[in-house]
Amino acid sequence: MKARILKKFEDEIHQLDKELKTELPREILRAREMGDLRENAEYQAAKERQRLVESRISMLQKRVSEISLMNLDKIPHDKVGFGSRVTLKDEQGQTIVYQLVMPEDAAPEQGMISTASPIGRALVNKGEGDEVVVTTPNGKREFGIVKLTTLHDEDGDKA
Repeated sequence: MKARILKKFEDEIHQLDKELKTELPREILRAREMGDLRENAEYQAAKERQRLVESRISMLQKRVSEISLMNLDKIPHDKVGFGSRVTLKDEQGQTIVYQLVMPEDAAPEQGMISTASPIGRALVNKGEGDEVVVTTPNGKREFGIVKLTTLHDEDGDKA
């Protein structure tokens, strides 16, 4: 899981770096050739995009550094943590499956929630059979943890 996340970030950094070093300079040069830079919308847009790309690259490089330092061995083997897949049963008896992921990978509609989300925070350090109460914008919800698979249980995807 760690390697997959790092590759995703490094691919995005590579793509943004290419844009920053080749495409944006061409756009800025074309816009400069149009004349007065103070009232040149194309120039202003290209410079703003350049600042955004630089900022995004910086943030991604920081995240790569942080993720590289993560020690996955410290994630519990029998409790919910980063990478865990949790099967829950709600008050109505409906089954819901979530995987706890980094905020960048969160996609609740696909069952991937951040460890920083309200449900993610409530689940961390809980085990099979535990009851969890989650305060959401729509009120309190109760879940029972029916099944837990940690990233240590996943075959072949340990780092």
